[in-house]
Amino acid sequence: MKILVPVKRVVDYNVKVRVKSDGTGVETAGVKMSMNPFDEIAVEEAVRLKEKGVASEIIAVSLGVAACAETIRTALAMGADRGILVETDVDLQPLAVAKLLKAIAEKEGPGLVILGKQAIDDDMSATGPMLAALLGWSQGTFASKVTVDGGNLTVTREVDGGLETVELKLPAIVTTDLRLNEPRYASLPNIMKARKKPIETMKPEDLGVDPTPRLTVIKVSEPPKRQAGVKVGSVAELVSKLRNEAKVI
Repeated sequence: MKILVPVKRVVDYNVKVRVKSDGTGVETAGVKMSMNPFDEIAVEEAVRLKEKGVASEIIAVSLGVAACAETIRTALAMGADRGILVETDVDLQPLAVAKLLKAIAEKEGPGLVILGKQAIDDDMSATGPMLAALLGWSQGTFASKVTVDGGNLTVTREVDGGLETVELKLPAIVTTDLRLNEPRYASLPNIMKARKKPIETMKPEDLGVDPTPRLTVIKVSEPPKRQAGVKVGSVAELVSKLRNEAKVI
């Protein structure tokens, strides 16, 4: 069984995000970029399934600028077998990403697609469910445990009330939660081997997909600075401030 793992290039989670002076977006020039942390979890889970003999091949896919190839190389160093880069300068939104992944899935024929539940740059959590809808596949979102048994897939999900376990038929879509696993560090030998693994490059038009954005960003601004705390002299003064000055957000 093939496993398809989409991986996104995002601003590294250790970097303090800065808004561009003209308010058109987030500053990325000269900023450290890395693989989306939830996608690292997805790659790790795919590698573990391959080590158990469940999967025969892991394909890492990234969509975006040419530098996304480095994100694919990271996945290859972790244990993926080959990569696919859909190169475009267009600002890809979840629906366009889902359409591109659908086209790749139909081309490659994977039995399972594992991807992060969300990307830390937009936090939309939309790509996985959109992809499942476009393909007509079952989905297990926010997965904290994944078990494959023949043609069945059991997913334990993180939900507001605790845990929910669902059984799916393959092929299926799984989106990963933080508690699914802890991603491994790529060893130096594997990093060297990753340089020799193949990455196929294509364009959105090769897949018959128009990635033109459907949404327009009007303005990006930083959140207001937090106000300093105020000391009160009595309970009565505290109650008065809560009643008259506190704002409900």
